[in-house]
Amino acid sequence: MSNSDPKARPIPGKRPPAPESAAMPPSSWAKKTGFRPKFSGETNASDSGQISLPPRPKEQRDAQPDLEAGRVKATPPQPLPVPPPPAVNGADTVVALPSENKDQTVVKRRRDSDGGSGGAKKDGSGHGVNGAGTNGPPSGPRRAAARNEEVIDVEDDGFAGGRHTHMKYELRDTPGLVPIGLYGFQHYLSMLGSLILIPLVVVPAMGGTYEDTSTVVSTVLFVSGVTTLLHTSFGSRLPLIQGPSFVYLAPALAIINSPEFQGLNGNNFKHIMKELQGAIIIASAFQTILGYSGLMSVLLRLINPVVVAPTIAAVGLSFYSYGFPRVGTCLEIGVVQILLVIMFSLYLRKISVFGHRIFLIYAVPLGLAITWAAAFLLTEAGVYSYKGCDANVPASNIISDHCRKHVSRIKHCRVDTSHALKSSPWFRFPYPLQWGTPVFEWKMALVMCAVSIISSVDSVGSYHASSLLAASRPPTPGVVSRGIGLEGLCSVLAGLWGTGTGSTTITENVHTIAVTKMGSRRAVELGACALILLSLIGKVGGFIASIPEVMVAALLCFMWAMLAALGLSNLRYSEAGSSRNIIIVGLSLFFSLSVPSYFQQYGISPNTNLSVPSYLQPYIVATHGPFRSKYGGLNYFLNTVLSLNMVIAFLVAVILDNTVPGSKQERGVYVWSETEVARREPAITKDYELPFRVGRIFRWVKWVGL
Repeated sequence: MSNSDPKARPIPGKRPPAPESAAMPPSSWAKKTGFRPKFSGETNASDSGQISLPPRPKEQRDAQPDLEAGRVKATPPQPLPVPPPPAVNGADTVVALPSENKDQTVVKRRRDSDGGSGGAKKDGSGHGVNGAGTNGPPSGPRRAAARNEEVIDVEDDGFAGGRHTHMKYELRDTPGLVPIGLYGFQHYLSMLGSLILIPLVVVPAMGGTYEDTSTVVSTVLFVSGVTTLLHTSFGSRLPLIQGPSFVYLAPALAIINSPEFQGLNGNNFKHIMKELQGAIIIASAFQTILGYSGLMSVLLRLINPVVVAPTIAAVGLSFYSYGFPRVGTCLEIGVVQILLVIMFSLYLRKISVFGHRIFLIYAVPLGLAITWAAAFLLTEAGVYSYKGCDANVPASNIISDHCRKHVSRIKHCRVDTSHALKSSPWFRFPYPLQWGTPVFEWKMALVMCAVSIISSVDSVGSYHASSLLAASRPPTPGVVSRGIGLEGLCSVLAGLWGTGTGSTTITENVHTIAVTKMGSRRAVELGACALILLSLIGKVGGFIASIPEVMVAALLCFMWAMLAALGLSNLRYSEAGSSRNIIIVGLSLFFSLSVPSYFQQYGISPNTNLSVPSYLQPYIVATHGPFRSKYGGLNYFLNTVLSLNMVIAFLVAVILDNTVPGSKQERGVYVWSETEVARREPAITKDYELPFRVGRIFRWVKWVGL
């Protein structure tokens, strides 16, 4: 272990006795959870409130981390070597024991931010952000304990569960306008798929035209920029991008395929969009009350990694019926798209260009650009041109047997069938109620209210994971409640503007922070401003709307797989090898697929001719579900909600995790900063305190304050 204080170095020969643990009792969060610092994300506290953890026994210091089980594997004790003589002038040195594996455990020093001698990054008041405070004379044993901090150097993303000292920019870093602008643009570009793909699925399902898709895409970009600015300023204040969430996609498709919309004549898109707007506004108001009333603080006691993991994983797994079946409409393009993204994100992920892992960060946009260019060349070369057949598939094509055989390839493989780019204006300002006055139906609103709880669960996991990467400490329960409440207000804006889905924290954001090593709040805010400007250029929305449908489906296959993996990655905070957790997660995932299948297939005979495409059939369950009481609205709500995979996963996981006995470390209970301690620590206060003294409004409301 490294130590810059010569007084704290062990004397050659006889080893000094370890200090009594009673002199340094565990901090409050450790008393409650029993977590070790590197697994909970917590680090040594400052002198302003909490006391440093006692030094670990030699067996634990020499132990090797077992990332699979989420705990430390003990290794046989080794003889204590004679340490080298102290360095001159207190220079930084690293003393490595022979038993330590340098490929797995690396002791890092933050020399660029601590001035060379202090072990912790200091704020303006002289307190340590992550280490012990520097006020007062240091003592030998206690100083050694405060600096006894191991950082797991994970090969790729550094996703070991502890806070990472190799982040390029942390939460409050402002290195300059140019670096922040570049990193902010990089952050949004790497999340391009999460921002634009949902409108490309929802609008065609509602019967919208390419022009409607272009308008909705521009609206999504505008609302995402505005809500991100609101969240980083008055929400959790973490560098999290707000936007359309896949959590809202399944219930939106269920509402779109409601029986009352099947026989509509005229403009189906605007009518269904107004119904969606009304449901989203009511559900968002419910989420706002859930956050600002303090109910979220109570619900936090039931939400743990074992609950979050299968719930979010079920969101990604639930769209398997849409993914590859749509790719199969033009295999030579869709499969190439998937293979390119896999190659970039896995096989070429370690290749760096100017210090950036270009292929890992930009796997989605690079794969899209290359595949789109190849499809354009094939289209121009006449590969998908058939004599006597029009690319727009007029009625004459259906009459001709020759054209009828190639209708699918003409429609899905060509890249010139969309006229969205040509028809889009250069300037378009998205405005609220642009589709008309929302229509409020209580049965649809109840479905969205149930989904808003799942959205809050998703955000809780993102708050905790991102805070371990970018902030000094995890937020307090009050900050979490404040963030959920503001997400509800942001979803109200999404409902008023008409994006088709609610607005929430994009789960993939956490992975992007870990990969890009960029956690600066200012960079995300600057990127949000750029997003608002792009939304005003109508051609941008038209360009995105012209992406061929098969490419959208291929990208969604990757995005949904990533979402499932990111959900399961929450298990790293718990003991993933525990039989208790294995059974709970396994049951949650299996029933999340099996129970909705029962509802979706109930009452449908094999020979039934349905008017909707096969990939949308799982979302018409309201017309044939098992609940058939005399109350039609209640039947609609129960049949629809219980056919949603994420709802079943959440119900099974939250019941089992909170009723099956298990230790807090085994369950992986999320560790949140204590309110009183956070108010005494300048680092936490600066990370999460509201700007412009707005926090004074919440001083009397303890459950949403700092």
